Formats: sequence, C-alpha cells, structure tokens
Amino acid sequence: MKRGHLRVYLGAAPGVGKTYKMLGEGQRRLGRGTDVVIGFVETHGRKNTAEMLAGLELVPRKIMDHRGASFTEMDLDAVLTRRPSVALVDEMAHTNVPGSRNEKRWQDIEELLAAGIDVITTVNIQHLESINDVVEKITGVPQQETVPDRVVRAADQIELVDMTPEALRRRMAHGNIYAADKVDAALGNYFRVGNLSALRELALLWLADRVDAGLQQYRAQHDIDSTWDTRERVVVALTGGPEGETLIRRAARIAARSSGGDLLAVHVARSDGLTGANPKQLAEQRNLVEKIGGTYHQVIGDDIPAALLTFARAENATQLVLGGSRRSRFGTAFSGPGIGASTIRDSGDIDVHIVTHSEMGRGRLPRTQGSLSRRRKIQGLVVGIALQPLLALLLGLGDDSLNLTSNVLAFLLAVVVVALIGGLWPALVTAIGGSIVLNYFFTPPTGTFTIAEFNNALALVIFVLVATMVSSVVDRAARRTRQAARAAAESETLATLAGSVLRGETGLPALLERVREAFGMTGACLMERVDDELTEVWRPLASAGTLTCTRPEEADAEVPARDDLVLVLQGHQLEADERRLVGAMAAHAAALVDRARLSEAAAEAKPLAEADKLRTALLRAVGHDLRSPLASAKASVTSLRSDDVEWSESERAELLETADESLDRLSRLVDNLLDLSRLQAGVLPVFTRPMALDEILPGVLSELGDEADQVTVDIPHTLPLVEADPALLERVVANLLANAIRYSPPGQPPLVTGSALGDTVEIRVIDRGPGIPQQDRDRVFAPFQRLGDTDNTVGVGLGLALARGLAEAMQGTLQPEDTPGGGLTMVVSIPTAVVRPDVPVPGARERSEQEGRDD
Repeated sequence: MKRGHLRVYLGAAPGVGKTYKMLGEGQRRLGRGTDVVIGFVETHGRKNTAEMLAGLELVPRKIMDHRGASFTEMDLDAVLTRRPSVALVDEMAHTNVPGSRNEKRWQDIEELLAAGIDVITTVNIQHLESINDVVEKITGVPQQETVPDRVVRAADQIELVDMTPEALRRRMAHGNIYAADKVDAALGNYFRVGNLSALRELALLWLADRVDAGLQQYRAQHDIDSTWDTRERVVVALTGGPEGETLIRRAARIAARSSGGDLLAVHVARSDGLTGANPKQLAEQRNLVEKIGGTYHQVIGDDIPAALLTFARAENATQLVLGGSRRSRFGTAFSGPGIGASTIRDSGDIDVHIVTHSEMGRGRLPRTQGSLSRRRKIQGLVVGIALQPLLALLLGLGDDSLNLTSNVLAFLLAVVVVALIGGLWPALVTAIGGSIVLNYFFTPPTGTFTIAEFNNALALVIFVLVATMVSSVVDRAARRTRQAARAAAESETLATLAGSVLRGETGLPALLERVREAFGMTGACLMERVDDELTEVWRPLASAGTLTCTRPEEADAEVPARDDLVLVLQGHQLEADERRLVGAMAAHAAALVDRARLSEAAAEAKPLAEADKLRTALLRAVGHDLRSPLASAKASVTSLRSDDVEWSESERAELLETADESLDRLSRLVDNLLDLSRLQAGVLPVFTRPMALDEILPGVLSELGDEADQVTVDIPHTLPLVEADPALLERVVANLLANAIRYSPPGQPPLVTGSALGDTVEIRVIDRGPGIPQQDRDRVFAPFQRLGDTDNTVGVGLGLALARGLAEAMQGTLQPEDTPGGGLTMVVSIPTAVVRPDVPVPGARERSEQEGRDD
C-alpha cells in the first residue's frame, strides 16, 4: 500500500497560528473536492480557530477513563475505518492517556500514514527531541512531551508558521491565546521577549538545516558537482605555517561581506599520518578559527589540490583562500607548478584567492623525513657485501647445470633481500657489485671484464635497472611502514591525551606524567621565565618524575611552549620527529596554565565584585534614604523648640508623632546600613534560610504605612520556599512597592504577584504608571537618578539601586519589564530552597494550615 504524505506546521511557540493554518489548509482541500476529516483538533477556546471548523467532518473522539477521571483522545480505529484522503491531527507531540494503543500521538500518525492516509499536523520547536534540553535552559520550563527529530524530518512538507515576539505578545495581551487570568503569568514567564526570540531562532535554524540537507540530497541524486551560490561559504587552506593567521583573517573578512557567510578552515594531512606541519601553530590557528565563528576540519590526501577542491565541492563552497607559495624562485623552477597553480587550474566555478603574506619566497614547505635508521643501512650493506662472494661460490659449484639467467635471478634475489634490510643505497651497492661479479665469473669469456655477446651485456644492464627499481620500491615500502608505525604511535599518544581531557584529567602534573611515560624520560617539568633585572630566572610550575636541572639549558631536551614557558625533559635526547609531538603537548600544557590562572583570577575577582556591589548600595543609601527621615525629625524638633509660635496640644502631638516615625524609620535604615557594612567587610554573612514569601508581607506593608492600603497582593501559598534573608528581601520589596505607589495613577493600585520558574521564584511588582523607556532602563538603577530629575520632594533616587544591590547579595536578580497595556513590572528572582525533611522550616506550620483552609 502506498504510504501517505505528511505535512507538518512547525511553530516557535504556542499561539503563532499552527492550528489555524492547518484548518485553513483543510478548508482549501475540502473546497477542491478532497475527502478531509478532523481526527483531532484543540481550539483552546480561541474564537477564530473554532470558526475554521465549519464544514469539516469531525471524527468523534474516544472517551477513556484513567484514575477515576474521563479523558478524550483521537479515535484511531474510527479514523482508519473512515479512511479519508486527508486527516487533520493536531498536537503531534501529545502523550496519549494510558491504555491507548500507542503511547504518543506521533505513533498514531505513523499508523495513519502506513494506511495510505495523508496527514496534516502541528508541532512546536520545543517538542523536538534534539532541542528539548536547549529549550529548558532558555525558558526554565521542562518539556515532558517530545517527538523524535527523524519523524519530523521525514515529513514531505514542513512549513514554518512564523510571528515576531512582539506580535505574539500583543496577541497574548489581547486574550487571543490564553484566558485573561493567565495572561500576566504567561507574559512574565514563558512568553518573555528573550525566550520567544531564542525559540524563533531555534525554529529558523532547525528548518534551515533541514532545507540545506534536502538541497545536498537533491544535488547528490542528480550528480550535481557544480557550486550553487545559495550562500557564501569560504574555505581557507592551512599548512600549519606562520602565514596561517593572515589567511584566516582575510578569509573571515571575505565571509563577512555577505550575510550568513560560513568560514571553514581545512588542513590536508598526508595519508601516512605525518603532516610535516607545526602542531603548535595549527592548534593556535584552530583556536583563532573557532574564536571568530568558523569551523576547523582535517582531511587526508596526498594530492593536496585535489583534496582541497574535493572538500570545497562537498561543502558547496563558493570561494577558496590559499597562501602564496613559500618556496623560492629557484625551488619553483625545479619543482614545477605549485599547489596554488594546480588548484586554480582545476577549480572550475570555485573562486580561488591567492593571498600574499610576509613568508612568501623565504623557503620551502616542510617535508617529512622517513628514511631508515643508519644502523639498518649498515646492516644491509654488510649483508650485501657478504652475499656476493657466497653466491659466487655456490653458483660456481653448479656451473654446469645453471645458465646466466639463473645466475642473474639469484643475484636479483640478493638485491631484494638487502633492500628489505638496509633500504635503497645498500641495495644499489649490492646491484653494482653483483653486476661486476656476474660479468667476471659467469659471463663468457669468464675471468675477464670483457663481454663477448650483446645479449649478455643487455642482460647485465637490465639486471642493474631491475635491481635499482625493485630496491627503490622496497625501500619506499619500508619507509612507509616505519612512518605508519610512527604515526600510529603518535596518534595513540594524542588519543590517550584527548581521552584524559575528556575524562577530566586536565591537571598539569597529570599531563607531564603522560609526557614522561610516553617518551621514556626520567623527569618532565614545565618552567616559566620570571622577569628579573639582573639575571634570567626560571621557576618550575609543575613537574613529574625525577628532575635535577634548574634551567632549561641543563636538561636533555627543551621544547618551547611559548615565549615565557618551556617544557624540559630529562633522560635522553629527543629525535627530530619526536619534537613535533612534544611540541603539541607543550602547547596544551601552556593552555592549561592559562586556564588555571584565568580561573584563579575569576575566583579572586568575585569577592571583590560582590564587595563593590555592597559598597555601592551602601553609598547610595546614605545619599537618599537617610536624608528624608532626618529632615522630617529635624523640622519637627526645631518647630517644637521655636518660641515664635504657640503650638496647641494636638499640633504638638502631631509634630512629636512625625519626629517619632521619622526616627523609627531612620533607626531601621541605620541598622540595615550597618549590616551591609559588616557584610562588605566580610564579618557579617547574609543569613539566608528557607522561607515563604508571605513571611515578609506584614513587615513590608507595615513599613509602607497608610500607603499599604493602595497595594493589591496576590501571592499563591503553593509557591516553593525560597533561599533568602528575610530582612533583606523585605527591604527589596518595600523599596519596589514604594516606587510603584509613587508612579501608579489613581484607581489603579500596584499589584504584587509571585510565580515559580525553574529553580527560581519570581516576585513581580506591577504598576500601571508611565513605565520606563528602553534606553533609560540602566540609568534608573544608577545612584541619585530619577527620570526627569525635576522633583526633589520624592527623594534623590536610591530605592531601585539599593533594591538591586540587596537582591544580588542574596544571589538573586532584579530586572525591569514592560507591563502589558502600559506600565512597569519589576521582577525579583530568588533561588528556591532545598529543604531537608529533618530540618524544620520557620513558618511552615502556619503555611500548611493556611493551605488547608484554602483547600
């Protein structure tokens, strides 16, 4: 049976219009005469969506009981029996009620497709399996319902239903998505502008990757090798030479000229595993590529131009950046066209840029040296010299039964044996010596170096040529075997190092111990040069094994990691090819040192930053909150002491009450400031404990006085406990409420609400005042700043600055947001508390009793 077609409407968030678009497509096909039914649709009470159901056949839902409650699900059997041409099935990621045939609705859709029914469905980007954890990090909301990416990617059509975050929030504020009582909580949590922007970007990128994969598949199916300039992709070729940084930056500028351009760096390694490149410079260039947003790749190939162009075409690259040749004119004249010329000749429709640099013409590209050891060459030469008289003696004993051809083959065998042992040059010496022996002892006339017949002379010449070619092939094979063994050893060493990094063994001593073991050294040490006016001083940063030297020049081997760091080894001298691998490890050791120092600097700076925040909050408080009550108390006392006015008893009582309230307020402020100063000095830690938000409300309302009647409080009792200092949190909320009351219009009091978001609890102080323009958001948290700075009767602008400082001291945050419909919302985020069952929580009993009364 022919499988049905799947069409998916993909959205970045709920409310963008996926269901509406799905129903619209159903109406379009119905009008075209297609048999369309609704398998399952959820309107969520949205009027416009419900109107789109008109005229569409709805398959009745299946009623299922679970734990004493009734639920409705799509009746899969009924849809299969009805067998329409097209079935509309909403919410692809939905989890079916236990007892259903399939656990997930996408599995129901798979059955419909297998039955030959076309399906149109909807899904949000947060429900895709590969993105689920990313969405949770962004929004703080875990998604329990997921769909495997392969299911959505296999769809015949995927259409993105897109909407800007601002437009979606307006739809939410107008009540077009959720009910009115859920709008404020949704706008303040999941539907924040930042969350929606991130989700929209994820949806666009995921769909772009799917489109790009489809494009690559189409090109492969139709054998299209030419480049399609759908977007600029710049490939830069790296040799590991000093010109690499110049090429990378040049290629990055080329890629940046077009929006969405990609930068890919590639290094071509030889198939024997030895690149001849400087590993330290390659590592630095790789870091640079990744730092500027590119990707690094390594491919294998002995023909470098062909390997570069194959990689570029596979990546659909449009431009290829190469460096000018480092070879001199003399070297170019004898070695033929370089890599650049060969690449340009075969590039086709890929633009090739040859970038000049300071290293051009200064030398040759590095070459690998894979020759056999001197010991093996000497052994081969000795064997060759010994085999010649031995063969002459043996062949002389059987002179009557053997002819010249047999003698030549015997000496050719000896040449091959010598080539296997000692390589090319001992084999050549053996071949020449063998030709002389054959000529003197076995070629008529024997006993002389004269050759009477032309055939015999030709046989000897061919013998020398064949022996030379066979020796060359055998020598090359021996070289490649030795190089491959060396490459395998290096690869194993680097793989072990990479494995130790992945397992977390990133300590410098552990790395040095691995270097010491890998190269059979007695000791290894990383030394740093310390600036000194009189002499050069080196100090060890870390070591492994036994080391007696105190300076790099005293060691058996020294490999620079950078200008001021040297990796020294003691035990024996390093071979030339070993130094490359040690150089890579030295570069990694230098990176470990830098990482450790950055971590230490960050750890040292953190207490200073926290102290600076508290110091700033303290200074701001002195300039604002102290002056107002002090001025009121001073004025009241001065008035009472004045002899110019006769005060009545009620007036005297009013002045005394004003002075008393002002001094009480001043006393509370001084206590808070003293606590903050002790905290800044490190002698008074913040006393955080698990607490409920309703613990601070009486104190907050009491501090506001008569203005507390203007505040509406709606904090659920079901919120989790927070880890906070009650006194500091009370101060934060009181300051925010005082500011909200000041700017709230008559008849629209401020609102205090609370909600849980991930591992934090958010306190939202909402007003309907004039709000704060986006460009002034940071300025209102600066000390002595108020919008306008025109009225000094309401203070000098410290409340918000102090509130933010105290919130951050409790590991929380304070951020402003727009209130839907106009106004300002201050959001205080406080970490939730981890409560141990054996530790009593103050106020927990009262809170439990209140929840029981609410139930």
